[in-house]
Amino acid sequence: MERVPILKIGDILLVSIQLDMSDQTALQLQDDLAERIVTTGCHGVIIDITALDIVDSFVGRMLSTIASISKVLDAETVVVGMRPAVAITLVELGLSLNGIRTALNVERGMELIAAANADELAYQLDDDPDAETATS
Repeated sequence: MERVPILKIGDILLVSIQLDMSDQTALQLQDDLAERIVTTGCHGVIIDITALDIVDSFVGRMLSTIASISKVLDAETVVVGMRPAVAITLVELGLSLNGIRTALNVERGMELIAAANADELAYQLDDDPDAETATS
């Protein structure tokens, strides 16, 4: 069975799906990615699906599940490189991909994750009374 590579770039894990996703490969990716989020402490996941010509309902649900797992593990997920035909298929299948942000390319996906992490840090500082005394 082939595995999808997961690369660490700074605080982001990059998953570039370059092969047709069998159900078993998709399930293995879920497990591998969850493990890498925990071991690396990364706060962002980018899933590049540029090479996918077809996304069936199982793979669509798998993407949604990965986003949910990542969120529970404190990582934002952005899917990049979605082709128009894939987007149309997902809509026709009734898959809304809740919890998944999308971007046209990896660069834009990294910007979205950086912005989300900056917002989270600002929120944490607002809730921390010690942070105010440290800046006063």
